[in-house]
Amino acid sequence: MNRAQGNLGSTSRSAGPTLTYEVDPSWPKPLPGKWVFGQLPGVDVHGDNIVVVNRQDITDEEAETFERAPPIVIFDMAGNVVNTWGDIDTLPIKPERCNIDHRRNIWITGQQDGMLQKYSWDGELLLQIGQRGVVDSSDGTTKGTPLNSAKDRFFHPTAVAVDPTNDDIYVSDGYGNRRVVVFDREGRFLRQWGRQASQAEMMSGVGGLFAEVVHDVKISNQGLVYVCDRQGDRIQVFDKVGKFQQNIWIRTGTKELPDPRGTAWTMAFSHDPEQRFLYLMNGRNEEVHILDHGSGEILATVGRAGHQLGAFTHGHGIAVDSRAYVYVSETHTGRRVQRFRPAKDA
Repeated sequence: MNRAQGNLGSTSRSAGPTLTYEVDPSWPKPLPGKWVFGQLPGVDVHGDNIVVVNRQDITDEEAETFERAPPIVIFDMAGNVVNTWGDIDTLPIKPERCNIDHRRNIWITGQQDGMLQKYSWDGELLLQIGQRGVVDSSDGTTKGTPLNSAKDRFFHPTAVAVDPTNDDIYVSDGYGNRRVVVFDREGRFLRQWGRQASQAEMMSGVGGLFAEVVHDVKISNQGLVYVCDRQGDRIQVFDKVGKFQQNIWIRTGTKELPDPRGTAWTMAFSHDPEQRFLYLMNGRNEEVHILDHGSGEILATVGRAGHQLGAFTHGHGIAVDSRAYVYVSETHTGRRVQRFRPAKDA
């Protein structure tokens, strides 16, 4: 298996560069007032700001004496809250991710919805594709059979990537459907690719087919589309029209596919022009892998399962800033966002 062993810090292969990280215990600062986070499924970075999306699902005990933090919380580099906005009753149901595009717009998807939304940096709704609570299924509900075909809605979409050359919108869709779907800047359907893979197809590595959850999408500086095939334990790479290019395997899970939890959850590129490194949140193993972008080799691994600082409890979202600081947000009982810094900066 292509795997580097991890602990609370990180390890790196001797043949590759040293990529040693440490958790930053000072980030973020305590939340204002009596705010408490629920699950934090998504985190992204733009300039000197870090954005998280909050499901607001605090416990009944917490609600007796504390308050739900707002759905969208924006931090500065020091870890201070600098802006908040959002209404959980109008955002996509069970927010799944927040993705910031090159124009500083913030895109929100919903794990239990058929729509996505585009917001300005300050929370103005700019675009919506789909209708809240209506999914691409045989009866329009989450109980129906996925159709994998609608041009105006989704079935539990997971992430959005916007092409900086023309503002086309790429959506990983998702927990119900098994596709990547593309729209123009106005939200008009352009094309799609993908379908459910059989077990034999999963094991053979056929491209353009997905094991189960299509969990993330990113566009590289080279104009290629990277897609997390979560239970397929791989990142699939395509050109912009959906022609399969290669697999990047993350075979640290089960011998057979589909892997029930899956290894390829969310990803982020380093900020150098060549994007030398690809950072992957391996949710199965609760680790962050740092991959060589060109070869797909795992060069280093950060973190482990656990509840202490530097460990992950259902690590879900990942982002990397221009200084190579890594941010990971957690769902379920984790419900926090952590920052990891290169050891030289500690």
